[in-house]
Amino acid sequence: MLEIKTILLFLLTAVAEIVGCYLPYLWLTQGKSAWLLIPAGLSLAVFAWLLSLHPTAAGRVYAAYGGVYIFVAILWLWAVDGIRPTAWDLAGSSVAIAGMAIIMFAPKNA
Repeated sequence: MLEIKTILLFLLTAVAEIVGCYLPYLWLTQGKSAWLLIPAGLSLAVFAWLLSLHPTAAGRVYAAYGGVYIFVAILWLWAVDGIRPTAWDLAGSSVAIAGMAIIMFAPKNA
């Protein structure tokens, strides 16, 4: 059950971070309203809070989270940007997810 909770928490964290970065991107590159910076800031605050909910060392969480971020960013590429991931995108994100699983779920001696 801990594994499922960890993965779901990482997925939510990645979405919060991507939204927090995507909204300013829209403002800066597509001339969207500066009001997007308010939900962007809130989303980034939620991102930081979600990262703090993991019951393990912060460095380990940050390292493992990166793998999930890569996976979610590739999904974002497809769902939001409308660009179908290549086989290499999928292979790379699979390697990143495997890395996350090793970091978070391998037996720990200390």
